[in-house]
Amino acid sequence: MQETHIAQPPKAHWYDGLTPTHWRVLRGSFLGWIFDGFEALALVVVLAPMLKSVLTPAQAQSTPVYAGVIIGITLLGWGVGGMVGGILADYVGRKRMMLWSVFLYALFSGLTAFSNTFVVLCSLRFLTGLAMGSEWSTGVALVSETWPEHARAKGAGILQSGFGWGTLLAAVVWYALASTQPLGTETWRLMFIVGALPAFFVLYLRRGLNESAKWQQAVKEKRWNATSDDRPRPVSGAGKEDKRPFTLTQLFTEREALRRTLLTTLLSIVATTGWWAISSWLPTFTVSLAKGTGALDAAAWESRISIIYTAGAIVAYLASGFIVDAIGRRAFLCMTFVGALITTIITYHYTATLSGMLIIAPINGFFTLGCAYAWMAIYPCELFTPTVRSTAISFVFNAARLIAWVFPIISGSMIKAFGGVAHAALIMSSCYVLGIVIPWFLPETRGKGMPE
Repeated sequence: MQETHIAQPPKAHWYDGLTPTHWRVLRGSFLGWIFDGFEALALVVVLAPMLKSVLTPAQAQSTPVYAGVIIGITLLGWGVGGMVGGILADYVGRKRMMLWSVFLYALFSGLTAFSNTFVVLCSLRFLTGLAMGSEWSTGVALVSETWPEHARAKGAGILQSGFGWGTLLAAVVWYALASTQPLGTETWRLMFIVGALPAFFVLYLRRGLNESAKWQQAVKEKRWNATSDDRPRPVSGAGKEDKRPFTLTQLFTEREALRRTLLTTLLSIVATTGWWAISSWLPTFTVSLAKGTGALDAAAWESRISIIYTAGAIVAYLASGFIVDAIGRRAFLCMTFVGALITTIITYHYTATLSGMLIIAPINGFFTLGCAYAWMAIYPCELFTPTVRSTAISFVFNAARLIAWVFPIISGSMIKAFGGVAHAALIMSSCYVLGIVIPWFLPETRGKGMPE
């Protein structure tokens, strides 16, 4: 079993040869990923009024603790849901998991609006996370297995940008709701209803999508190997070798699969650890910078800097497919983490004015959020075969979430221990050094088809 090298005639445009079916698959996956972005920011922007509504007077005395818990619980749900959903997608199909994912997301997100206690809120946030967790891996697997080779990386980059557009949408919706306050102090509840209702429209769109033919064929032919570099197994005959192994186990029992899984997961942890520290502490750092320079509207800089940071990431998402095809996967990863390290040092150590922050924040977002996550939608798909692909990419993506969910809970202690937000962010960004080195121990896949 070898990787498929695809010789194709030159294309005048990268989108030449794409059919309405290709765009329909991308649209359905893209819109679903928007909800993840919307949910991620919606929870953050409504956190203060939401906790004020559901916490008892005694609980309100420790609001920062409860804020960390609710964010951590949501991340944990995303991690667990992504892991389970990714595995199931390799058994029941990408389309079926996508349909269930968006339906359950709409249901539990909508129910969040009716939370009346902290326990109920935590339960619904965890269930919403479980539902949304498999959204990314199933969408990425379906696009990668249906789009032609010459356009696949570009399509994956466009898909990944859905998260950024979702966060911007949440920022705009919350700005409108907060300005008008239609439900007074309970207006936060509308954010979850607004996020849930469009999901039913996407559910309708996805009913018309076709299942991945590559996945179906691989299952039919019983091609169970996790990578093309592992020793082939017979595809016919009786006995143990004809029985399908558990996909998650394969990632750790087949030698080449284990190496690729561990290295890409470590890269994912590096990206998530750096992004979490930089993005979550950037608004606080900017507000303190605004106060220190005497800005009249210091508090307003929290949302402003978040928006331009995300705008930089969206540019990276859209450009990533073109860059990665031009310079290769390993060089792209190395460039990403070099850029993330340098721009983070500039952001937290050398930036002393708001005008300077307006310049560096989107560049930092380009590397630490945009490029640092775009590769996950492109590269891991090229390292694993169809029968384990969804399991592999969901493990790589969500293993980091299963580690990162504790960070919001211990955030305050970390800042205190490291001597302030700036020092904490700089120390956490040192993990990017690993990201610069690790890619060179992985195979280069540019110009090759995905392993079959």
